[in-house]
Amino acid sequence: MTTEVKLSPRERLLEAAATLAYQDGVGIGVEALCKAAGVSKRSMYQLFESKDELLAVCLKERSSAFVATLLPVADDGRSPRERVLRVFERMESQAGTPEFRGCRYLAVQIGLKDQGHPASRVAQQVKAGLTAFFRTEAERGGASDPDVLARQLSLVFDGAGARAETGADKLTGLIAPMVTTLLDAAGMR
Repeated sequence: MTTEVKLSPRERLLEAAATLAYQDGVGIGVEALCKAAGVSKRSMYQLFESKDELLAVCLKERSSAFVATLLPVADDGRSPRERVLRVFERMESQAGTPEFRGCRYLAVQIGLKDQGHPASRVAQQVKAGLTAFFRTEAERGGASDPDVLARQLSLVFDGAGARAETGADKLTGLIAPMVTTLLDAAGMR
């Protein structure tokens, strides 16, 4: 006999927001969110001030899982160069799955256009964290200009994800050589 865990209305709304926003974009309507969650609009507005707040909370609560999936753990014994390459290996692996829709945080920033939107601010923080990771590793690895290298790596990450998401390219065999070229040019160990 299996015991099914029943999610609270809040958890169902967060799950619906995560799923629908990733699949269909941030323009999803309140009605669609509530229907997918099996929650009334009234209940949604009792739990969240607005759809904007719901999206922001959803992104914030999922950010630690995004980071844990993508970034290597601290002090994992790898060189800074290997740690950076590992991020792109994981991205390439994720991009090869049918459900891949690119980076949800980049998609939010593009979809919303408003950098002051609560969900956009969360996305900015997450993306800034990824760039900070690249910068720290670039500095540890002796890169000639850690700031520039971190920005270049972020650009490759976002661009590769967007091309894979749109079906413009398969990432296999493209990312590692490109990132390696950037790391070599920066003198990173």
